[in-house]
Amino acid sequence: MERAEDLLLTRAPTRTPDRRPPPVTPSPVTRHPPAQERPVKITRIETFAVPPRWLLCRVETDDGIVGWGEPVVEGRAATVRTAVHELAELLLGKDPLRIEDHWQVMTKGSFYRGGPVLSSAVAGLDQALWDIAGKSFGAPVHVLLGGPVRDRVRTYSWVGGDEPAEISDAVSALVEAGFSAVKMNACGRMNRLATTRDIDDVIGRAAAAREVLGPDRDFAVDFHGRFTAGNARKVLPHLAPFNPLFAEEPVLPEYTHLLGDLVAGSPVPIATGERLYSRTDVLPALRAGVAVLQPDLSHAGGISEVRRIGALAETFDVPLAPHCPLGPVSLAASLQIAFSTPNFLIQEQSIGIHYNQGAEVLDYLADPEVFRFHDGSFLRPTAPGLGIEVDERAVRAADNSAPDWRGPVWRHQDGSFAEW
Repeated sequence: MERAEDLLLTRAPTRTPDRRPPPVTPSPVTRHPPAQERPVKITRIETFAVPPRWLLCRVETDDGIVGWGEPVVEGRAATVRTAVHELAELLLGKDPLRIEDHWQVMTKGSFYRGGPVLSSAVAGLDQALWDIAGKSFGAPVHVLLGGPVRDRVRTYSWVGGDEPAEISDAVSALVEAGFSAVKMNACGRMNRLATTRDIDDVIGRAAAAREVLGPDRDFAVDFHGRFTAGNARKVLPHLAPFNPLFAEEPVLPEYTHLLGDLVAGSPVPIATGERLYSRTDVLPALRAGVAVLQPDLSHAGGISEVRRIGALAETFDVPLAPHCPLGPVSLAASLQIAFSTPNFLIQEQSIGIHYNQGAEVLDYLADPEVFRFHDGSFLRPTAPGLGIEVDERAVRAADNSAPDWRGPVWRHQDGSFAEW
């Protein structure tokens, strides 16, 4: 009997037909020309101060692509305008697509760094560079950031009024317009320690809003930094029965070190961030336990920095509600972040806000339909870049056509300075 070992040694292997395709003679390598023979360069940077209180910037390249940004500090537009033109020296003649490198140089290329003026100047230029990048690649910015994570973005609108009856009328109008969320100031000028009447006024506004909104809609309360920490501790428990979405900026940003104790004792979620301009600025607030973070796309270093702030906030399980009481470019940039950020909550917008005197957000757009509300939400923009077309003729015509806006100066009854 043959052993398996012997069979392996003595039996000739069975030959099978060779079914391999015949060899192919390689063709010469075809070298495709690069998409562009030379890098595109930034050739011109302009700024436009337009009513009611906005500053826009226009960045142009030598291949004709134009990007728009909104670098502004409310009440300090002229100061930011100077900073933009100083930073322009770093960008002219450079490749606009090196966005991260430009951001690093603009923010760190000077010994003195940070603060609202410089961060806002960087923010507007950064927005414009992302706008150029999107137009260069034929895609919305949120696609360049990884693609959309939602199909619509919930937004809220502001309501004014000092009396509960006025609040009720204003909230009712927004509910009729389809909004599911509103925001209002908690108070006007506030005493350093709230009186019984002060507290009753805050509660009356909240009660009026909740009565109109019912259980299925939301309102947020903006303390606007007008409260001392002691006042915030007194008032927040009285708001809890009306379940506000959040209480915004209960103390000034310079008192961020007090937020931890305030958060621990508050039955209402605390939000802050419109006057914090970087990851390092927001980190103490996140460590303090705030429930909502509100970076501003025109203040906090633009799209580049806010997307990083969003990622940082995500590690603290904190959602983003970008601050945006500004113009069309700032709103467009905010929406690009909103559509690409997983931990996004709700978007502020200023169409119809009481600050807009002499001009409106939609006045500077060639096609305002991009900001049409759909049941209190924005639908995803699909146009390249920031997704809007700025009406350049309107912007140029409006440049320097109104005095620089200034915030009011308030005083207490004894004549001392009061927070606005």
